[in-house]
Amino acid sequence: MSVRRGWKYDVMDIIMGYCAGTRPPPSCLILLLLKLLATVSQGLPGTGPLGFHFTHSIYNASVYENSAARTYVNSQSRMGITLIDLSWDIKYRIVSGDEEGFFKAEEVIIADFCFLRIRTKGGNSAILNREIQDNYLLIIKGSVRGEDLEAWTKVNIQVLDMNDLRPLFSPTTYSVTIAESTPLRTSVAQVTATDADIGSNGEFYYYFKSKVDLFSVHPTSGVISLSGRLNYDEKNRYDLEILAVDRGMKLYGNNGVSSTAKLYVHIERINEHAPTIHVVTHVPFSLEHEPTYAVVMVDDLDEGANGEIDSVSIVAGDPLDQFFLSKEGKWMNEYKIKERKQVDWESFPYGYNLTLQAKDKGSPQKFSAIKIVHIANPQRDTVPVQFEKEVYHVSISEFSPPGVVVAIVKLNPEPLDVEYKLSPGEDAEYFKINPRSGLIVTAQPLNTIKKEVYKLGVTSKEGDLKAQVTIGIEDANDHTPEFQQLLYDAFVNESVPVGTSVLTVSASDKDKGENGYITYSIASLNLLPFAINQFTGVISTTDELDFESCPENYRFIVRASDWGSPYRHESEVNVTIRIGNVNDNSPLFEKVACQGVISYDFPVGGHITAVSAIDIDELELVKYKIISGNELGFFYLNPDSGVLQLKKSLMNSGIKNGNFGLRITATDGENFADPMSVNISVLHGKVSSKSFSCRETRVAQKLAEKLLIKAKANGKLNLEDGFLDFYSVNRQGPHFDKSFPSDVAVKEDLPVGANILKIKAYDSDSGFNGKVLFTISDGNTDSCFNIDMETGQLKVLMPMDREQTDLYLLNITIYDLGKPQKSSWRLLTINVEDANDNSPIFLQDSYSVNILESSSIGTEIIQVEARDKDLGSNGEVTYSVLSDTQQFAINSSTGIVYVADQLDRESKANYSLKIEARDKSESSHQLFSVVTLKVFLDDVNDCSPAFIPSSYSVKVLEDLPVGTVIAWLETYDPDLGLGGQVRYSLVNDYNGRFEIDKASGAIRLSKELDYEKQQFYNLTVRAKDKGRPVSLSSLSFVEVEVVDVNENLHTPYFPDFAVVGSVKENSRIGTSVLQVTARDEDSGRDGEIQYSIRDGSGLGRFNIDDESGVITTADILDRETTGSYWLTVYATDRGVVPLYSTLEVYIEIEDVNDNAPLTSEPIYYPVVMENSPKDVSVIQIQAEDPDSSSNEKLTYRITSGNPQNFFTINVKTGLITTTSRKLDREQQAEHFLEETSVGPQKRWKYTRA
Repeated sequence: MSVRRGWKYDVMDIIMGYCAGTRPPPSCLILLLLKLLATVSQGLPGTGPLGFHFTHSIYNASVYENSAARTYVNSQSRMGITLIDLSWDIKYRIVSGDEEGFFKAEEVIIADFCFLRIRTKGGNSAILNREIQDNYLLIIKGSVRGEDLEAWTKVNIQVLDMNDLRPLFSPTTYSVTIAESTPLRTSVAQVTATDADIGSNGEFYYYFKSKVDLFSVHPTSGVISLSGRLNYDEKNRYDLEILAVDRGMKLYGNNGVSSTAKLYVHIERINEHAPTIHVVTHVPFSLEHEPTYAVVMVDDLDEGANGEIDSVSIVAGDPLDQFFLSKEGKWMNEYKIKERKQVDWESFPYGYNLTLQAKDKGSPQKFSAIKIVHIANPQRDTVPVQFEKEVYHVSISEFSPPGVVVAIVKLNPEPLDVEYKLSPGEDAEYFKINPRSGLIVTAQPLNTIKKEVYKLGVTSKEGDLKAQVTIGIEDANDHTPEFQQLLYDAFVNESVPVGTSVLTVSASDKDKGENGYITYSIASLNLLPFAINQFTGVISTTDELDFESCPENYRFIVRASDWGSPYRHESEVNVTIRIGNVNDNSPLFEKVACQGVISYDFPVGGHITAVSAIDIDELELVKYKIISGNELGFFYLNPDSGVLQLKKSLMNSGIKNGNFGLRITATDGENFADPMSVNISVLHGKVSSKSFSCRETRVAQKLAEKLLIKAKANGKLNLEDGFLDFYSVNRQGPHFDKSFPSDVAVKEDLPVGANILKIKAYDSDSGFNGKVLFTISDGNTDSCFNIDMETGQLKVLMPMDREQTDLYLLNITIYDLGKPQKSSWRLLTINVEDANDNSPIFLQDSYSVNILESSSIGTEIIQVEARDKDLGSNGEVTYSVLSDTQQFAINSSTGIVYVADQLDRESKANYSLKIEARDKSESSHQLFSVVTLKVFLDDVNDCSPAFIPSSYSVKVLEDLPVGTVIAWLETYDPDLGLGGQVRYSLVNDYNGRFEIDKASGAIRLSKELDYEKQQFYNLTVRAKDKGRPVSLSSLSFVEVEVVDVNENLHTPYFPDFAVVGSVKENSRIGTSVLQVTARDEDSGRDGEIQYSIRDGSGLGRFNIDDESGVITTADILDRETTGSYWLTVYATDRGVVPLYSTLEVYIEIEDVNDNAPLTSEPIYYPVVMENSPKDVSVIQIQAEDPDSSSNEKLTYRITSGNPQNFFTINVKTGLITTTSRKLDREQQAEHFLEETSVGPQKRWKYTRA
């Protein structure tokens, strides 16, 4: 406490010294201001008045559990209150948070800071226990004795863990049963221990009490793994003891064993796995002899008898016992589900759900989980066989002769043994069917009976599938129009006008449509004055009739023709039209304009001349008469004969030279001829007998010509009678053209519908008698051909297959449509030429072969073969490998596959090669097929074990217990059998410090490690297989890095929590201030201490040597600026987990007289009266020295301006006064005095007055 008081009084003295002058320095003013503010702020809530408060509102501190009495808590920050007033007497008290009374608060004043120190109390049986309470929050109150000042803070004390508890097993006994076949590295059990300590204190290791080879325990998880091969026959139980060692206690030198757990491992050759069933269903082909409905594979992972399958049974789903399981192969657990008898699919249309179960031969036997296999109904799940159509509707011509294609019926899909049949019936007699192709053709002419529809029933071979073919008969023009009368006769007058209807003929036709529509025409080679209406059959005149010039009877043929195609049927009837003569012609004179001379004396009754008229009608006699010129009656005209006579003598008439002009006409009773003139001259004298002359009218000649025409017309009509049956008689039969070939070559790939040949045939008859129809009457065995009935075009009807039939002998038959029908036939040979329509077919669906991976290049491994049914180059096969492989090749001609490159089973164990067989077709697209060749490589011990990875690097804690597995080595040897079984060994074990399990590759610690002795080990490991005759091996390196375990048990500590030092302000940089020393009870690096300054107001002003702890100055110091510094010094050891402690260092800056005194004013202007007496005060010189030690040692003297000694100055006080010498203003009004203030180190300050 004396130290504290001393520090307080020294500070107070300094403050009082600053405040003694009349003008206090700034530092004194600041101190007074802070005091004033502190006084004003008293009574405010919170931590206390301004200036009186803790450095922090809350502090974090720690203390170890189980700490002894008077152990101080540790805090990284200074706990306490800064002394603004050094006179404060501060007390600390724990207000709350320490109900158990574990802690006590103390106060320690160092310089201007009152430290809060909290320690554990003594004399109390209770001690701190982290496991009970690990944290205390104390409320601390600070107060000043005698003053109303208070402040509060919180201290959070964390109770640190001490390794005072040990791990405990729970439970302490374990028992497991494992199979003999358990693979290496399998976790078989786990033991569990707990430690209530935390952090590293709660860490512990598991290890076996004694050495164990077959098992390993993980040091931290407690998982026990299998590290060796088990053998039930050698040992079936292992009793293992597992210990737990506390890492913390082990570090303190105690073995740390707290408890032991026992593990009983029972080895059983147990039937661990039940069989598993895998099923691949299969829909068999309908014609398969022994159909397989499913392939069943059974697996069991057990070894020996436990893994052998005893049986596989159908336990449900087969009530009729129709299925059974057939085992395929001696060593393979493959079964096939087959039918025991004919399966009743009708009762189970959706199939069967068979329940399978397998059992092994283990003890006890294990049964597989039931497996339900759905056996699909092949008749339901596959496409049912049925006709493409239930009803086929077709139509054919009524003219169709035998052999005409009617329809093609097909089953889909079409069975290989398909056979089509026509159901018996009346209509079936007219047709026939090709049983293989389903082609229906006519068997008889269809026009023998009048039937519009034929219905055929087509069945399959068994008769269970049926289809109906409805054949509509297209009406053909096979009926001839029939007249209602055998002949027609009519009469008509020649006088009827043109267009007069003479006769109507009528005919009927039994055909339908246009085939039965009739038109009429007159069939005559001669021009007739008649026409017939082609639709009504009415015959009418088209010209005037003339009985006299035309035939009296017209006989002609009327033809009735239908509108059928391709030809019209016609029938004819004789029509006779008789012409009635009508008096429609006037008589015509044969001579007209007659003139002649008679003598005057011509005798009475004499024949002068005769007139003659002809009446073409010849119905009545012509009568003549004179209509004029005979008024005097001299002439007489015989009305019948036309003879003109002299009726009375001219001589007595008195006429001498007269002329008479007679007009004579002729009549037939109705019509009159045009008058003719007869001019008679009377002469005197003798007249010639041929004295009359007339102009000939040639009427008789014209009449004769007309009669000749009429006779000729009658002759022509008679001639036509001989040709009445020209169109109706089928005189000629059809015949083939000379170009008809005897044979023709056809490519087999000619598409359906392609034209092959056009057959030419002729018939000299006309119309239907000359219409030729074509048909194939025989030889079309595969229904590949069809001939157009009308055109004779031979076409492909169905695809040809030369490989099935390469020659057809077709009977080509031709028919006409005459009555009676005539026919002819010729044989046509069709040679089917090969087309490249067959791909090469391999003899097997797939190929497989096993060879040694060491097979040399060129080794032949297998021969594949494919055959092509085509001929020539189309059937020649060449082979190639399609797969992208360098290892195999094939002889293109022989199909021999051989090794082409080095093989390595480990790189690739098997190859799936695609082999192509392609034909050599030159004229068409080449065809090919592909087969899979699987090549399996048999192992040869050619691979050394390969470490994975190639080298290892592990870090191992130095305190791991002996027996711990530090690494699991793994190798990969792709060889099979013994060649793939690897054994491990250590080439160097560092004097038995490490060992390796030869089977599992587990590297264990055999001796304890020590980081301080050796940090690295480089192990060489050899892995060697068991191959025969030569075993292979490889090396690997395991780099073991020993990791230093934190053995840093003790924290460095300082003897005091705070130290005080001092240094003069004029010290050079690097001046030693003081040396701090901490101690660490650890050894080695853990006990080596490093010092550092990490906090405090002097951070950056001072340095500390990290090894010696000597604190030196790092900057220029000035006490007048800063009089003291606080430093927080850390002492840290060099452990893996460094520990540290702190020390508070207070450094006071000692004053040095390094500052000159300072007067209050640089120049003073005092005034004094002249003649003043002695000792009159003139002015008080005030001076101060910033150096604290120099203020009381200042001296004053006048150094200039006072030669006559008018003034004097007090050496100690600086008061200038007058002397005994008188001052005279008039002589000298001003005096300039220079005063010097001198400090203790002869520093001075000049001042003028």
